Amino acid sequence: MPTQKKCILNRTALIQAISSKKSFLCVGLDTDINKIPAHLGRNPEGVLAFNKAIIEATHEYAVSYKLNTAFYETLGAEGWHLMEETLKLIPENIFTIADAKRGDIGNTSSMYARAFFERLPFHSITINPYMGSDSVQPFLEFDGKWAILLGLTSNKGAQDFQMQQSGDEEVYKKVIRTSAQWGDASNMMYVVGATKAEYLSEIRQIIPDHFLLVPGVGAQGGSLEEVAKHGANKDCGLLINASRSILYAASDESFAEKAGEEAFRMQQEMRNFC
Repeated sequence: MPTQKKCILNRTALIQAISSKKSFLCVGLDTDINKIPAHLGRNPEGVLAFNKAIIEATHEYAVSYKLNTAFYETLGAEGWHLMEETLKLIPENIFTIADAKRGDIGNTSSMYARAFFERLPFHSITINPYMGSDSVQPFLEFDGKWAILLGLTSNKGAQDFQMQQSGDEEVYKKVIRTSAQWGDASNMMYVVGATKAEYLSEIRQIIPDHFLLVPGVGAQGGSLEEVAKHGANKDCGLLINASRSILYAASDESFAEKAGEEAFRMQQEMRNFC
């Protein structure tokens, strides 16, 4: 049977959470079983204990949690159970993201949407829009759920296709401009890497109102100030993801305390921007 559904978090609720917490921090629970503190036990039980401690230490400062599903799927059936149990630990008023990067022909996407919106009650899922509108539309048919499309990623390989010229503009701009017509700012977001902060101003000209999920601040070296300068809109419109810099702030029994300190540090910096 599906897990108990979490409350719906619409655009207004997300904006209010950002305003209330003075934060647009998304904590990435991309938990690597090989990197958690040894005293917890490097097994599924240890992963859940680690996630629980991280959530308890950071939920005061975070408006979102993102689970990269690969770190759980690699554990097989136990990994799926870990995602279910981790979602139960996250307060219902905090936005959750399945970083699964799905996207396939329509009937397959429908099954992916059911998996991550019904079986696992995530509020949103990341999607690769390469296969076009019919691969994304099934995710937009769920009330109160969000599709987060890859816009411009921070990896080196973004140069291979995304940054290439297509007619009078780059491929990533064409993808964003076209896909923005499939939904609206109430059910779609875009991933834009923090290491591409200088491109955010042009992206904002295409999608002024959509939320942007921005990875790459912290361990990957992206600048929070630059992202906010070029990417924030009237509603803030940003979710800044930090994973390794928070999760692995310490490797001993102080890991949760240090994670909380790093989340607090980022929240204090964010107070200046939104």
